[in-house]
Amino acid sequence: MDSIGTNRTPLRSVAASATRSSALPRPHRHPALGNRLAATKLGIAARCGGSRGYFGKVQRFDAARSTAARAQSGKAGRSVIREMGHTSSDSEMPLNYSSGKAFPLGVSQADGGLNFAIFSQNASSVTLCLKLPERGTQDDAEIVEFALDRQKNKTGDIWHVSVEGLPASGVLYGYRINGPQGWQQGHRFDDSVILLDPYAKLVSGRKYFGVDKEEPSQLFGTYDFDSSPFDWGDDYRLPNLPESDLVIYEMNVRAFTADESSGLGPAVRGSYLGLIDKIPHLLELGVNAVELLPVFEFDELEFKRFPNPRDHMVNTWGYSTINFFAPMSRYASAGGGPVAASKELKQMVKALHNAGIEVILDVVYNHTNEADDANPYMTSFRGIDNKVYYMLDLNNNPQLLNFSGCGNTLNCNHPVVKELVLDSLRHWVKEYHIDGFRFDLASVLCRGPDGSPLDAPPLIKEIAKDSVLSRCKIIAEPWDCGGLYLVGRFPNWDRWAEWNGQYRDDIRRFIKGDPGLKGVFATRVSGSADLYQVNNRKPYHSVNFIIAHDGFTLCDLVSYNSKHNDANGECGRDGCNDNYSWNCGVEGETNDLIVRRLRSRQMKNFHVALMISQGTPMMLMGDEYGHTRYGNNNSYGHDTHINNFQWGQLEERKDGHFRFFSEMIKFRHNHPMLRRDRFLSKNDVTWHEDCWENQESKFLAFTIHDHNSGGDIYLAFNAHEYFVDAVIPPPPQHKSWSRVVDTNLESPNDIVPEGVPLTGSGYRIAPYSCILLKAKP
Repeated sequence: MDSIGTNRTPLRSVAASATRSSALPRPHRHPALGNRLAATKLGIAARCGGSRGYFGKVQRFDAARSTAARAQSGKAGRSVIREMGHTSSDSEMPLNYSSGKAFPLGVSQADGGLNFAIFSQNASSVTLCLKLPERGTQDDAEIVEFALDRQKNKTGDIWHVSVEGLPASGVLYGYRINGPQGWQQGHRFDDSVILLDPYAKLVSGRKYFGVDKEEPSQLFGTYDFDSSPFDWGDDYRLPNLPESDLVIYEMNVRAFTADESSGLGPAVRGSYLGLIDKIPHLLELGVNAVELLPVFEFDELEFKRFPNPRDHMVNTWGYSTINFFAPMSRYASAGGGPVAASKELKQMVKALHNAGIEVILDVVYNHTNEADDANPYMTSFRGIDNKVYYMLDLNNNPQLLNFSGCGNTLNCNHPVVKELVLDSLRHWVKEYHIDGFRFDLASVLCRGPDGSPLDAPPLIKEIAKDSVLSRCKIIAEPWDCGGLYLVGRFPNWDRWAEWNGQYRDDIRRFIKGDPGLKGVFATRVSGSADLYQVNNRKPYHSVNFIIAHDGFTLCDLVSYNSKHNDANGECGRDGCNDNYSWNCGVEGETNDLIVRRLRSRQMKNFHVALMISQGTPMMLMGDEYGHTRYGNNNSYGHDTHINNFQWGQLEERKDGHFRFFSEMIKFRHNHPMLRRDRFLSKNDVTWHEDCWENQESKFLAFTIHDHNSGGDIYLAFNAHEYFVDAVIPPPPQHKSWSRVVDTNLESPNDIVPEGVPLTGSGYRIAPYSCILLKAKP
């Protein structure tokens, strides 16, 4: 849909008009803002021979043999030339080097030293840059640079070196890489920039989230071989929940506890540890899986690279990946940095697992933070080997292709990039015990290097077949911003689940009262067999959702007819226009009790539909108390109450709105017939309907049969603006009907888990409401 930005970067949107009726657009997430890091290149004259050498801090340079060190801009450190033959001072350990080895990529321990290895097929020179903690504070420490010899330090397309004498932790490192300057050949080399290793397991940068005055902004890789392995505990077990049993809660780590109303101390708010403190809330709600918005290291200050209409915002959603292996360091408590972030993320996963809650990560392998060719921002891949890591339009000078809406598209099915993605996923499973992944704009992963769709994309297949990933849930967002819409058609190998965008749209339209959708609504709540009943796919491969982080919250879906995005700085031109929302008669906030009660009923109607549908339900953080973003349907840049969970509002609505949502989730858990692992047959459901073709009918009733104990469930949804007198079918033998849900009733009568016995054979169902009856002895 139409989503227009104020800079030159194409925005995230579904480009093909053919997808308008079947998928809401992907809201714009971030601009391609950036400027090149001003840095001074200094090479080292060292050569790696067959024998070992060393380089250390040279306190006095021989003017005839060396060049004076030049200061590097900012606080990235002072670059100092090191030459073979000089001895180090007595106070410092010498750094001995040898040729090293090509694998594994990144930093690893080997032969008493540390091995550094990085891939670059097209580079002509690679310089390792080391920032040593004992040679100054982290901000002003010298940067030792070592130029790799292509004869001694290169195997195939991998550059490598082994260094002895380095500390086992605390060292920062990066690379300067040069190569062909032919823009027309797709190269973007610039060795004035220190680049981040794509395989860095930890990333060091700013310490505190969103603090734009903090320096340095230079990113370095780092490592920690000093710490003992994380103690997962003797009694620790993975939840290993069946996919059919999941109730997913999409959430943002920072926004969950960043607000003062969380009651946490300032050092813990918005952190991995903060989430641990609120696990009791997740248990009370009843969800058993959290889907975390990106926790890979990302650049939340990308909008502030230079003056622009959005430089007042902070990227709080996290769709601006810098590195695919490192956890977001600024989610550590008290500005603890990358090592603390890694440990605290494991503590969070362990605590969630101990509570029986699985952890699914929203991962962004379709693009990076490096923007486009109009506003390039070089931090890693672009300067390492642009032609390999990104899709290029070789017939257009060659510019970066943009199927992500964010300026660049990762070349995921290139063999090297494919292995990077697989290595990253395996790392999160083995190191952090992650249970699954939701792949942002996964249709991008189905494209070849030139952007053309592939029938059997290698990366998608290998993720499905990989032994390490075999226990993981894998969920595709099956569209991209180039119009490749694959809902129900995503290459799946009987393993991939999908965000069902068709479910979202059809449920929204029926509940708000659009005509002609009764049959479609029935199909969606039955598990979308029209989309997923093929080969060995199951109902749970449809991830059903009505609300996600993109678009309106549930409260705003029933409170606004149109978006209100002026706070984003784009004059309201960003975000999607096709929301299928209804304000119930008044736009925005109101004190009209009739409108407010109608909105409350509609939110409950949506939640009931979601929880009784076959498939995997997913809800959004905050919808359990009715969070509002005041009509902003593209709130990616607001690190404020607009996105932050409001714990005070939760307490105010605990006995009403929250109670209903929690009890409905628990009702689903207690009734396996609502979460079958096979599609419904004609014996599983009875539709109390004989006028499917009536386009004006907005009423649907049906019975889901329990073949085990006769505990049938009767449901009726009335999207008319008038009462409907429904004839209730006879209950199973030796049973009677009890009312569990009537969304027209006030709390606590709106949901009574034990049921209220029903008398008579009819029920008067109010406008815009639904009922749920349970057959009981």
